[in-house]
Amino acid sequence: SGPVARFARQIASQGFIVAAPSIYHEFLGPEPLAYDGPGTDQGNDYKVKKKVSAYDEDASLTIDALLALPTCNGRIGATGMCLGGHLAYRAALDARLVAAVCYFATDIHSRTLGEGKDDDSLARAGDIRGELVMRQQGTVSDSRSRQIFGKLDNHVPPEGRDLIRKTLHEAGVTFNFYEAAWAQHAFIRDESSKGRYDPAISKICFEMLLEVFNRTLKLDLGDRSVGDHKVEDVC
Repeated sequence: SGPVARFARQIASQGFIVAAPSIYHEFLGPEPLAYDGPGTDQGNDYKVKKKVSAYDEDASLTIDALLALPTCNGRIGATGMCLGGHLAYRAALDARLVAAVCYFATDIHSRTLGEGKDDDSLARAGDIRGELVMRQQGTVSDSRSRQIFGKLDNHVPPEGRDLIRKTLHEAGVTFNFYEAAWAQHAFIRDESSKGRYDPAISKICFEMLLEVFNRTLKLDLGDRSVGDHKVEDVC
């Protein structure tokens, strides 16, 4: 779609190689679905017709393609919004992924992605090795993963966000989790947003993405120090 294409170009303009796979290639061509009632219904129908293993295969093949490029440094990240946020999270289950930034990722808390609406995304949280960033309008996890959600996001309610955050903590995932006070679902979508687009918050969240991607994908800081680390109680 237009917003996703512009988002990808924004990231590429910062010096990253970007691949944006078509997630519904089993059902239609690469052209985006219309962001209207029928298009939304069609996308939601495809979302639960496609097998979770097929989503994972798409991610794995995309990583393979990037790693095969002579200009790739071997460090791969993932990002996405809505369903794409969930798929970025699942991409982080691949040990080759260094970082993931997930914008208002849907269906993780409810385990309803894919055929049968019974995914194992939360159950496999312990498999994440990179940095995760989740924004609900703000959720993030460091595996490195970042989760981003909006406080007014009714697609992922407060109890769903709490479940995600609690599960990531208990699984020992390195993550960042952000919630923007006045943001709704799809706040980053800059067209046909149904009144939810928030350019100011979108800009801040893009800077969060750049921080984790620049640090983890561009810089080689060596292996992350692991193990017990006592934080001193100092002012």
